[in-house]
Amino acid sequence: MNQWNDDQPIYRQLRDRVIASILDGELAEGDALPSVRQVAAEFRVNPLTISKAYQTLVDDDLVEKRRGLGMYVVPGAQENLLRQEQDKFLTREWPVIVERIRLLGLSLKDLLSTSINKEGRS
Repeated sequence: MNQWNDDQPIYRQLRDRVIASILDGELAEGDALPSVRQVAAEFRVNPLTISKAYQTLVDDDLVEKRRGLGMYVVPGAQENLLRQEQDKFLTREWPVIVERIRLLGLSLKDLLSTSINKEGRS
């Protein structure tokens, strides 16, 4: 059974799932998205919610509507998403991590030895 997070609207969560599928390569350039009806039935969600999620992907130039055929991942979508996610990480998330590292007094050696040990290397 699919669980929904109460912290954000379902259409945003659906959008994020499609984005994750594009980033992971599950949905490649030119691939068709599942139909609105199919997704609505699978997730037991109102078809209008699915349509809204898909429309946000169209608005962001990640998918395109093909009249009578459905929605398709546009060329360059994965590359554009990856660039956006990298930028988001470097501008929003990384500065918070760096500050936390500084506050804890951790060195690069500390960080590298921890990640190497967790990977099972010595």
